[in-house]
Formats: sequence, C-alpha cells, structure tokens
Amino acid sequence: MSHPASFRDESNWADSYYELGIEVGSTDDARLQRVLSALWSAADVLGCFGRRDHEPHEQAQVPCTVASLTEHGDLLGQVRLPNGQLVVCGCTVVRGGDDSSDWLDFYVPTGALEKAGIVYWSDQPFFRSAVIDDWLAAIAMKTYQEAPFSLGVVGWTVSGCTDVSTMAGTLPTERDIGYLLPNDGVLHYGAANT
Repeated sequence: MSHPASFRDESNWADSYYELGIEVGSTDDARLQRVLSALWSAADVLGCFGRRDHEPHEQAQVPCTVASLTEHGDLLGQVRLPNGQLVVCGCTVVRGGDDSSDWLDFYVPTGALEKAGIVYWSDQPFFRSAVIDDWLAAIAMKTYQEAPFSLGVVGWTVSGCTDVSTMAGTLPTERDIGYLLPNDGVLHYGAANT
C-alpha cells in the first residue's frame, strides 16, 4: 500500500479536496503574500514544491511566493495531520476581479485523508470530518494572528462558496461547513453543525 505523503501516487490526489478557503480581502499581491506565508507557517508544511510528478527528494524546492503560485498553479508540500500521519497537501489561489478579492485555498486531498485513516461522516453526501475541520480552523486562527483576512471557510470543496459581503457580519445559525469570520479584530469560528 502506498503512503499518503507520496507525491507520485495519483490515488493520494484522487477525488476532491478538504479545504481551508481564505478570502484575502483584496487583490493586492503584498497582502496575498502575507497570508500565504502565515498560512504555510501555521500549517507547518514541510517543503514547498511545484510538481507532483516527482517526490520531494527528487525536485528542488520553490519559493513560497505569489510568483511561484502564478508559475506553478499550486504549491505542494507535506503536512502532519492531528492523528500523526504525514500526507500530501497543496495551496492554490483564485484571483478576484476588480470588484472582488483573492481567495487562497489550502487543501488536503480526500484520497490522502482516507489512506491516513481519517474517519468521516459516511451518512453525508460529502466528506466531513470534525477532526480535520477543527485542525484547519486552528491553522486559520494562527494565520489570522499574523495576517488578518476577511473570511475563512472549512470543509469539503468550500473555497469561494460564499463571501464576506454575503455573510453581512453574522455566522449562519445552521452551518453545513465551518466559518471563520472576523469581528472587531477577533476571528470567530462557527463549526459545521448540520
């Protein structure tokens, strides 16, 4: 059986992604860079690479920068889950237009999560894990301390599913995903509860 931290094993990247999606709050590269750097550090990602067809020891690292994101599309690394398993992870950016902000999306593929033994709610039509939700929310909290952002969302393929203007400063009462919403300089976490 392959290891969930192997870049070359396509089954690690299979299916979809479990994500921490961050609405940066602008389209300014300097602000995006601050959030990216803080996020990579908060998640304690091992390495920063541009190719998943080579294992980390077979390729040179790339800088953890907006320029590298633009060049490679995704920045890749390995991260240790709360259960101690090392898995592949990645980060990508969705650039906003003139009237919206950029989104930074940190993800762990569900193929790697399943191999790592993460238990998820099998009665849902999507992957959900309270353990991974809380872990990603903790990463967001640490990131926010170093580089404040407008909104965070946690869950299965959640990046861009809402935005801070839609939230109108209030966490939804019923939540299919986790929300991280700043209020007066404090980031509040509303875990998924449905």
